[in-house]
Amino acid sequence: MTPPVEPSIHPVIRLEDIHKTYQTGEVEVKAVRGVSLRIEPGEFVAVMGASGSGKSTLMNIVGCLDRPSAGQYVLDGIPVESMDDDALAAVRNKKIGFVFQTFNLLSRTTALQNVELPLVYAKIGRAERRQMAEEALTAVGLGDRMNHQPNELSGGQRQRVAIARALVNKPSLLLADEPTGNLDSQTGREILDLFRELSSRGNSIILVTHEDDVAQEAQRVIHLRDGKIVS
Repeated sequence: MTPPVEPSIHPVIRLEDIHKTYQTGEVEVKAVRGVSLRIEPGEFVAVMGASGSGKSTLMNIVGCLDRPSAGQYVLDGIPVESMDDDALAAVRNKKIGFVFQTFNLLSRTTALQNVELPLVYAKIGRAERRQMAEEALTAVGLGDRMNHQPNELSGGQRQRVAIARALVNKPSLLLADEPTGNLDSQTGREILDLFRELSSRGNSIILVTHEDDVAQEAQRVIHLRDGKIVS
């Protein structure tokens, strides 16, 4: 493991006593129960937990896809727990990059066009968009593959394209959900090495995984059980 990051005055994420309760019929389900957490700039954190532990709910809150029932969530200095859907979507697009197990690339477009996509939504001009996408692809080691379509790339290269797309907006936080799940062990190691490198450059990363050996690559491992942090 790399050495822990020193606490800063302004963490990227500050969760204070976060609760999330769902009503299913007459049954009240407490998915998250009083989670408090800080994640610093450049910190690489793994989150683990069995099915039903609350990790998906917590990650939806951290990713601004859902709101807590109670508690405070400050993302990069912005309190987001009481924002409406439009404001949450704007924060999500600007502050968070998402990486998924299944890559989620558009099959008929090039790596460069896939990476440009968030910038199209952000209404950034074509020339600037192209430059930012080229920089992001170069940062993940795909400077020579920009004009290849996903079916011309290996699984590891496709995941690198997905990571470049997540990074292109220069978000405060990278949220990766089982990003090595569809990769062989050697390729998975390369992706984890890339995450460590990105962390050393100042990107904060939360990696959700159920694999111990993957989690051990992070600087800190958070275990959830029954909606609470247990270690």
